[in-house]
Order: sequence, then C-alpha cells, then structure tokens
Amino acid sequence: MARRRGPRTELLAPFVLVAPAVLIIVGLRLWPLVLGINFSFTGDGDRNGMPVGLDNYVTLLGDPLFRTALRNVGLLVLLLPVAVAIPGLLATFIYLRTPGHRVYRAVYFFPAVLSPVIVGAIFNLLLAYDGPFNEVLAVVGLGPVDWLGDPDVAIFAVAGVHVWATFGMALVVFLAGFANLDPSLLDAARVDGASLPQSIRHVIVPGLTRTIQFVFVTTMIGLLTSMFGLLFVMTGGGPEASTYLPEYYIWVQQGQFNQPALASAASTALFLIMLLVGLAQIGVLRRAGREG
Repeated sequence: MARRRGPRTELLAPFVLVAPAVLIIVGLRLWPLVLGINFSFTGDGDRNGMPVGLDNYVTLLGDPLFRTALRNVGLLVLLLPVAVAIPGLLATFIYLRTPGHRVYRAVYFFPAVLSPVIVGAIFNLLLAYDGPFNEVLAVVGLGPVDWLGDPDVAIFAVAGVHVWATFGMALVVFLAGFANLDPSLLDAARVDGASLPQSIRHVIVPGLTRTIQFVFVTTMIGLLTSMFGLLFVMTGGGPEASTYLPEYYIWVQQGQFNQPALASAASTALFLIMLLVGLAQIGVLRRAGREG
C-alpha cells in the first residue's frame, strides 16, 4: 500500500504546494477583479445597483477629464523606453565596475525607499518658479520654466520625478539579469575590438532580453498605477487637469464625486490598457530579440 501511495503522493505534492499561492491570487486578485468588472455595469446615484449596460463606459468616453487621462497614458508609453534605458545603462556601468560602482549602487537605489509624499514635497521646492532648477537655467542663459504650472510641461515634470524616484528597483533587476550573462561573451567582444555601444547592442541586449521585457512591463505598470502620491502632492491633477491619469481620475470619481460604478468602469479600462500595452511590448521585444 505504501508503494502504491508513493507515486500518487509525488504527483499530488506540486499541486498541494502551489495551492496556497493560487488561492491567495484567486481570492485577493482575480475575484475582486471580476467583482469590479461586474460592478462597472451597474449605476450610481438614483440607479445604484441597477444594471445599466455600457452606460458607464459611454460616459467615460464622453468625459474630457478621462480623455485627458488617456492622452497622458499615451505620453507615458512614449517615455517608457527612456525610463527603462536609464537604469539599464547605469546597471551596465556598475556591472563593468566603473570606479565607485559600489557607492553608485547604493546612491541610485536610495530614492526607491522614499515615500512619494516626501519626494513630491522635495521636488515642489526644487521645481518652483523661483526654485533651484530655474536658477541653474538662468546661469546658463535659459529662461525660467513653469515646471508645475504650465499644462504642456507639468505631466513630463511629474513623470520625470517618478522615474528618478523608482528606477533604483529596475536597476537592481538589471543587475540580477547581469548575473546570468556569460562574461566570456563580453571578453570575446573586447578581443574583437568592439566598442561599448557595439557590445551593448550585440551582446548585452540579446543576453538580457527577458530581463528587459520584465522591466518594461513593471515600469509601465508603475507609471500607470503608482503615480497617485506624486500627482496628489505636486499638482493635484492640474494645472487645468493636464496631469490627470486614470488612477487619479478613479480616485476623484470614487472619493470626491461618490460614483463607485463609474470608478469601476475606469479601473476596468485601465486594466485593459495595461494588458494590451504590456502584450504589445512583449511582442515587439521578442521580435527585436529574434532579429538581433
């Protein structure tokens, strides 16, 4: 009997081990997601709880604030390669053991442990119209920039602060990816006379394809779902609602206007946007990796 139970136990053991994680994911992630999607098809106010079909999604498409949030999502997606390239290049320099690389690793990661509220408050002072950034620009003969008051500039200023505050985590991921890179490939490239840009393009990027894919997706998620604290402290969605993002729009509808069903519809739309953009990025990166 013991011999008969042995193989069966070995077959069931993996399922038993992963069951707690699966239950946590289903209970705390997938089930709330399903409830939120279902709630997005109900009404608010006088129609609270009543099925309304696609009315909430039609309202979203007709709301100028939500359209502004979607436009800003497009801008952040365009900035995404820069947000990934910065920690990637810094990780490359650290991996190549530039002088002081141990100190740089700690310095680059330090902003990642700061609260968004603290980071926002610091940069509110630095980016003020009469603040240090504009004083530096004045020294080199450039006019002052209204970093947080100009509707055409504010979203880029906040996004830049977010990238500065969070790229330390991506840098750590890149360094972990470098641990799996065969050093002999870089040595061979040096022997063949390859320059640093050539080594990055033909050796490092192909060798870190999976790491780059992971950093792209996680950085995108961070840009779309982790900027609320900075937006709240630095701009409050302004000026002229120019820094609205879907997560800030969701908070306004839920917390200020008491429209949870509309907020659920916006949350569902944000989830679909992240899913589609993430899949598109992975597809493009895989194709580029095969071509490289």
